[in-house]
Amino acid sequence: MANRRKFLKSSIFSGLAVTTAGLSTMACEPEPEKKAVKKPIVISTWNHGLEANKSAWEVLSKKGRAVDAVEQGVRVTEADPNNATVGIGGFPDRDGVVTLDACIMDEFENCGSVAFLQNIMHPISVARKVMDDTPHVMLVGEGARQFAVEKGFKEENLLTEKSEKAWKNWLKNQDYKPKINVENHDTIGMVALDDMGNLSGACTTSGAAWKMHGRVGDSPIIGAGLYVDNEIGAVTATGLGEFVIKICGAHMIVELMRQGLAPREACKQAVERIVRKYPDNYKDLQVGFLALSKNGEYGAYAIHKGFNFAVKSGDEEELIDAEFYNG
Repeated sequence: MANRRKFLKSSIFSGLAVTTAGLSTMACEPEPEKKAVKKPIVISTWNHGLEANKSAWEVLSKKGRAVDAVEQGVRVTEADPNNATVGIGGFPDRDGVVTLDACIMDEFENCGSVAFLQNIMHPISVARKVMDDTPHVMLVGEGARQFAVEKGFKEENLLTEKSEKAWKNWLKNQDYKPKINVENHDTIGMVALDDMGNLSGACTTSGAAWKMHGRVGDSPIIGAGLYVDNEIGAVTATGLGEFVIKICGAHMIVELMRQGLAPREACKQAVERIVRKYPDNYKDLQVGFLALSKNGEYGAYAIHKGFNFAVKSGDEEELIDAEFYNG
């Protein structure tokens, strides 16, 4: 019996010694090296993002808020009559009417959105007013137009001579099949990380060319065309919006980043989900995603070759071709 007690006592103390040694070893292990946060930084979709980023940078470089930067940035594209996919000069719907969609989201997850807005050049700023001045998230159609006018926005004809001519040419055949990287190259999405370490995003478009009157895509839909979680990252989308909506693309990518995926890999998984779920459609459409993490890491991925995005930071200013599905 004495020998048994001696054995148990010895075993207990040996176990404690091993456990203590293990704890000691664990306590001495170095913590994983933390990546330096790259800020401020702004990224945006397509080559028109280069000019838009410059305007956003004017805000960010003066330690301004990311939400102000993204609003000012995409306004540049909205006001460009030579851009046929955003704001004034945007291609109309099949009835010859230019209708605009936009949304914005700040670091507090406040958001504002407008859809099917007509005769107002800067839908992103109307969306900002919805966010800041109303208890709502989205206003649409005539209600959105009335709200914009009440807030002092000027009404004007957004159908330029160039876009009207393109519409009349389309009417001759009325073949609705968006061309990859051309007619559904229809958005500027922008996300930014400011000097305070806060994220925000904006997305604005005239939508798919020759769409049915009343059609709304992903660009004004929080969680589809844009989503911001200030703990994790910010994501925007471009391309044929119906398929972005179907997978809640931007929100999905943020959640994948929450699980530890890098921005590029999260975007890739979203693209692969579209490919997997819609095998009969994806070859004829383009969708691209663009993501920015809380530490300033960015990444993008598209279904097809041709999607590019613009980056602007203190030491970087370039247009980058996104990787694409090659299955």
